[in-house]
Amino acid sequence: MYLCKMKNVKITAIRKADYKDLQSQYENPILHTCDVCEGMTWVSLAGQKPEGLCDEAWKTMREFVEQLAQGGGNFYDGWMKNPFSAMISCNDGFRPVSFLLETID
Repeated sequence: MYLCKMKNVKITAIRKADYKDLQSQYENPILHTCDVCEGMTWVSLAGQKPEGLCDEAWKTMREFVEQLAQGGGNFYDGWMKNPFSAMISCNDGFRPVSFLLETID
């Protein structure tokens, strides 16, 4: 039986937006917001959620990370210059974070 070696995927917070106009117009005041800062990195081992990564961010990137870990890539027929990567944003409409996902090893 042939077993494919799973790849690890590096997750890097590339950019974090902060839409104060939308927050003041639509968001109820909250005490705690996103803890992610630009430049933070995590490594997904064999497609698993890295410790310390936001659960909501993981929900938006999980399928991409799992596919990359299995050796997949080339999402949307050539979307990324590096076919073994993806740029994914979390689902926070007030302060979205863009994450670069890329296979390593």
